[in-house]
Parts: sequence; structure tokens; C-alpha cells
Amino acid sequence: QGSEFRNKIWNEICKIPAGEVLSYTQLAKNVDSGARAVANACRDNPFPGIIPCHRVVAISGLGGYMGETQGKLFEIKKKLLALEGVL
Repeated sequence: QGSEFRNKIWNEICKIPAGEVLSYTQLAKNVDSGARAVANACRDNPFPGIIPCHRVVAISGLGGYMGETQGKLFEIKKKLLALEGVL
């Protein structure tokens, strides 16, 4: 479904336990990359119900969800994090 890099990011995202978050920057450091590249991989996540990219947040806020920083998709991120007890 994705490049080797994106699969690497998605695999790392799957390691984030429910109820915890990791910043784009922290995840980028874990894979020796940049935060923007990690955010782009999150945006391109083909299986958001399986690969929990909602657990990746910005250093100063929630960041985005599936390429949106507001609207219906972003509200889904907030609800998922609330269900997991993060918000």
C-alpha cells in the first residue's frame, strides 16, 4: 500500500499503546526522519481504523487527522483520543 518509509512509520504507529500519544517529532526521531515526513505518512494512512495515527500529535496541540486540522475528520481524532482517556 505504501513506500518502505511509510510502512516503517505505520509500523511504529502501531506500537503506540492505547491511551498514549507520541508527537510527530518524537516519532521522527525514532525513525531518523523529520516531523513533516511523519505527518505526511499519517495523512496517507490507508487503514486509520487499524493503524492508530490519531495517537500521533503535534508538540503544541493535536496536530491533524487524515490531512485535516478541523472539520469532521479532525473531530474523529478528538473523539478517539477521548475514548482512550487522553483528552
